[in-house]
Amino acid sequence: MFTGIIESIGSIRALTPKGGDVRVYVETGKLDLSDVKLGDSIAVNGVCLTAVELPGNGFAADVSRETLDCTAMNDLKSGSPVNLEKALTPTTRLGGHLVSGHVDGVGEVVARTENARAVEFRIRAPKDLAKYIAHKGSITVDGTSLTVNAVDGAEFLLTIIPHTLSETIMASYQPGRRVNLEVDLLARYLERLLLGDKAAEPGSKNREPSNITESFLAQNGYLKS
Repeated sequence: MFTGIIESIGSIRALTPKGGDVRVYVETGKLDLSDVKLGDSIAVNGVCLTAVELPGNGFAADVSRETLDCTAMNDLKSGSPVNLEKALTPTTRLGGHLVSGHVDGVGEVVARTENARAVEFRIRAPKDLAKYIAHKGSITVDGTSLTVNAVDGAEFLLTIIPHTLSETIMASYQPGRRVNLEVDLLARYLERLLLGDKAAEPGSKNREPSNITESFLAQNGYLKS
C-alpha cells in the first residue's frame, strides 16, 4: 500500500528484455533506500514493483507482460523521469489517500492550462473508469494522490499547485501524454459490496455495467434524500 505522496523523482536507467518480459533499472535520486530490502515494494509512476536487485544507487524490478499491457510502462525509455514512493509502514503519515499501486487503466492528458501559479490538466480516462471518478474525490495519476476539481463524462480536471509540480513529473505533462490511473479503492469496494449475493454468481465482474443509480443509493441509506 502507498499514500500517493511522491517521495522522489527518479529516472529509468535501463529496460532490459528478459524471458518475454522486462527488467527495469531505476535510479532513485533522493529516495532513501537504507531501509529497503530485496522483495520490498516501490511504486514507479503508480505501479507497484518488487525490488529484485539493490545496486546502491537504485533498484531493479521485473515487469510482467500483464503490467506492460495494462499500464503506460511501455512508454518509458532510458532517461525517462519517474515518480517514486516506498510502501507505507504503520507509522507513515497518510497525507494522500490509500493507494494500492495496481493501475486501473491508462488515461491521456488532453489539455494543459496555466492558472495563476498553478497548472490545470484535463485528463481523459477510459470510459469504464468514469463511474469511479467524482467531483472532489481522490484519484491517483502516475502514483500522485490528487483531488478531482471537475468531471465531464470521462474527462476530469486537476489543479496542480507549484509544490506538486516541482516534486513530481507533472511539470513535464503535455497534451497527448499517457498516464497511469488508479481510482479510489473505496469506490471499487462499494460497487462490489452493493452487488450483494450476486457478487458470487458467475460472470459478476468489478467493471460490468451497473444498475446502481442515485435513487438506489438514497433508498438504501447511502445518500440523504
